[in-house]
Amino acid sequence: MHGCSWKDIGTALGVTRQAVQQRFHAPHKRYGPEVMAEELRQAMTQVKHAAVQHRNNYIGTEHLLWGLTAEDNGGTRLLAASGVAAHDIHRAAQARLGTGASQAAERIAWTPYARKAMAFAEARSQEAGRDLIDCADLLVGLARVGRGVAARILTDAGFDASEGSGPETPGPETPGPETPGPEGSGPEDSNLEGSKLEGSGAGGDAARAEHAPVG
Repeated sequence: MHGCSWKDIGTALGVTRQAVQQRFHAPHKRYGPEVMAEELRQAMTQVKHAAVQHRNNYIGTEHLLWGLTAEDNGGTRLLAASGVAAHDIHRAAQARLGTGASQAAERIAWTPYARKAMAFAEARSQEAGRDLIDCADLLVGLARVGRGVAARILTDAGFDASEGSGPETPGPETPGPETPGPEGSGPEDSNLEGSKLEGSGAGGDAARAEHAPVG
């Protein structure tokens, strides 16, 4: 069924689009602390803090951007070099962090765009010949996703994602649908072990496509 959408394939098989994606997609890659520079590990602590404080059961690109700009690191220095104030980005990300109705779980699911940003970050670090992903890599990854909360904030601030290098497409996974729906609830299957963050599924804010749950 080359050239067909997941929805078309699901209709042909008599199952939902999400069921087809779960059946044919490879497992999401695990990003443990061993692939992260120390500054990124520290930023990930801030990322989870943002989710827990706001009772969010998902990690979206807004959480990643908030964590990246919470302290001085390679990401904030890249922003400064681009003429963008990190504290302005931090405040913009803060404004997009909604508060959930219940306490966040210990293992928190990642949205599709957040996972995609991490894949772009890894591709950038590898292209530069580095073994570890750093904060600047993830910042560029968030911008290069092109969609989602963080990408909009960075674009509005004038940050140019073309600064990053690396393959245009780091992996076969694509972000979630434009509009959320009831499909897609499912277990997580990979994690960011260093900060006890889950990197496979998504959940939480159903009012935003970025947060549409995936399996």
